[in-house]
Amino acid sequence: MKLIIRILITAFIVVALSNFLPGTHIDNYYTGIWVAIVIGLMNIFIKPLLIILTLPVTIITFGLFLLVINAIIILLSSSLVNGFWVDGFWWALLFSLLLSFCQSILFATFGKQNQNP
Repeated sequence: MKLIIRILITAFIVVALSNFLPGTHIDNYYTGIWVAIVIGLMNIFIKPLLIILTLPVTIITFGLFLLVINAIIILLSSSLVNGFWVDGFWWALLFSLLLSFCQSILFATFGKQNQNP
């Protein structure tokens, strides 16, 4: 049940950010759900491979290259999901930063709400 809630929250954030940022576009909320699923799957399977392959660069940049990897994940998901597109790398970077920030706030809020004292 938590997984479904997390996907729906992420889809809401994706749709909200796409309406807020002029460089990202989405057709509807159902597309947002697919984007959330694709981003989640890419974070599970592709992101660890990219981190391992770019480990020297990540170490040299003190982890800042992970922001580039997040932008690449957003660009890949925009090429896989019809109805979601990002205009360029910098919009993908800003989108991934805002998505991570909003996810951390909302997941922390809803995570504390479900805990029993």
